[in-house]
Amino acid sequence: MDQFTLNLIVVGASFALYVGIAIWARAGTTADFYAASRGVNPIVNGAATAADWMSAASFISMAGLIAFVGYGNSTFLMGWTGGYVLLALLLAPYLRKFGRFTVPDFIGDRFYSQTARLVAVVSLLVMSITYVIGQMTGAGVAFSRFLEVDASTGLFIASTVVFIYAVLGGMKGITYTQLAQYCVLIVAYTIPAVFISLQLTGQFLPQIGLFSTHTESGLPLLTKLDQVLVELGFRDYTGHHGSTLNMVLFTMSLMIGTAGLPHVIIRFFTVPKVSDARKSAGWALVFIALLYTVAPAVGAMARLNIITTIYPNTLATGELDLENPISYADKPQWMVNWEQTGLLAFEDKAGDGVIRYYNEANPPAIATEQGWQGNEMVTFNQDILVLANPEIAQLPGWVIALIAAGGLAAALSTAAGLLLAISSAVSHDLIKSMINPGISEKGELLAARISMGFAIALATYLGLNPPGFAAQVVALAFGLAASSLFPAIMMGIFSKKMNSAGAVTGMLVGLGTTVLYIFTYLGWFFIPGTNMLANTADNWLFGISPLSFGAVGAILNFAAAYIVLAMTRPAPPEIQELVESIRVPRGAGTAQAH
Repeated sequence: MDQFTLNLIVVGASFALYVGIAIWARAGTTADFYAASRGVNPIVNGAATAADWMSAASFISMAGLIAFVGYGNSTFLMGWTGGYVLLALLLAPYLRKFGRFTVPDFIGDRFYSQTARLVAVVSLLVMSITYVIGQMTGAGVAFSRFLEVDASTGLFIASTVVFIYAVLGGMKGITYTQLAQYCVLIVAYTIPAVFISLQLTGQFLPQIGLFSTHTESGLPLLTKLDQVLVELGFRDYTGHHGSTLNMVLFTMSLMIGTAGLPHVIIRFFTVPKVSDARKSAGWALVFIALLYTVAPAVGAMARLNIITTIYPNTLATGELDLENPISYADKPQWMVNWEQTGLLAFEDKAGDGVIRYYNEANPPAIATEQGWQGNEMVTFNQDILVLANPEIAQLPGWVIALIAAGGLAAALSTAAGLLLAISSAVSHDLIKSMINPGISEKGELLAARISMGFAIALATYLGLNPPGFAAQVVALAFGLAASSLFPAIMMGIFSKKMNSAGAVTGMLVGLGTTVLYIFTYLGWFFIPGTNMLANTADNWLFGISPLSFGAVGAILNFAAAYIVLAMTRPAPPEIQELVESIRVPRGAGTAQAH
């Protein structure tokens, strides 16, 4: 059976499973659509949360970013994982006890203000729409290679599948679909990593293989990778070469942005009791760790494999043989396959029929001596690395098909969660709570489904012109969540006196300054005609990257809120009593949704 047919069967079977689950778990009420009637088992919810959490950025893009930067991009791992711990310990149980359907619902009621609700809705929409672009980008990348269609067609197919199971099933259908998607994505991610770890180090577990001996050279794997990168003129893999300030701020931005993600928070509204929210968080962290501890090994091993593919004599000698690169005629099939997508490209600058890969900004001595013309791998989209990994390592066809299904599962699971958060904010927080409080349950359910349809259409349109790599776009979304929603939620739970004026001002200041900074220093968010983020590092304020500014926005949010609080009356006594009640164990799990 040829590879395309195998890919089609595996991916088609996974799509059929998702649609079948949606039909089986069709939402019949608003409680089903928004919170799966609060009847989800904690273990099931943990797996669904992990799938919701591990998006295209985690599955497709993160290992690629680590592979081409090294230690500096470990911030993605530290920030996202640390942020989930923050969410699980500080926010999720209390938000579940408050007993609402959405994040704006909590903010609107806690701060006794429709204005606060509206600002929260706007913040949620800006963040979620930015985030969902990364998922659609990831889906397009996966489709363009494995189903041999262009990225635009792939986006339309992905949108159709999400439309069917998200609109039909709501949170109830999405929950069980995400359970299936987690199983698909974790198996798809782990199996290739195990094979590659065995090939390079003889170790079954990639987590151990990363710190083991490279079989061919006899050196520790990371030492060998450092060695070949330095010989090619690149920075060593394990060193820290960037700004420490940006590293700290970026990690903080990802952490508190994670804790403010509405599509993850609403997952904790689906369990029966507050104690179940805590159990869900624990299980989700276990399920997430299964992938996140493998990602650094995938990145390092894939980078080494790419280099030894271009310089094949390295495998035989254990040393980097710069004089004998691979010829264009002899390049492996994985390169041919990905060249057809436009995401990988070579240029024979020297006109000698071979591929040379090195850092032309800091070329090795032999390049200068022999007058080489520069790096001939002119395009390598980092989002392809995980998807191409099985082909690079020459793994069996069924593994390649599995990675295709896993990449699509990761993108679609998070996209569905985000789209549900968007549609719930529109139908429940705007229409039901503000525009038409008398709307019937049937009418609200219809509004939720129509909102979902419009959100999918918008996400598809924006996905056709993505502003960067999937993980970078997601990082921007985390910055927006960090600067707007997280401080309001934290103050809503832990500051009894915080009033509506302070919360609204804080959200506006945090979101406004972050959006302004991003648009100012990223050149209107993307460079027209490309999918690359603008590089204006020389002009950054105090050297702070736009990807790191979410932490600064959060600080400004807190500061503005407390300044306004000092100038106005604190929250009314009944609100202070309400805040106190959600922090007291007595009565846990008894709060009912309105």
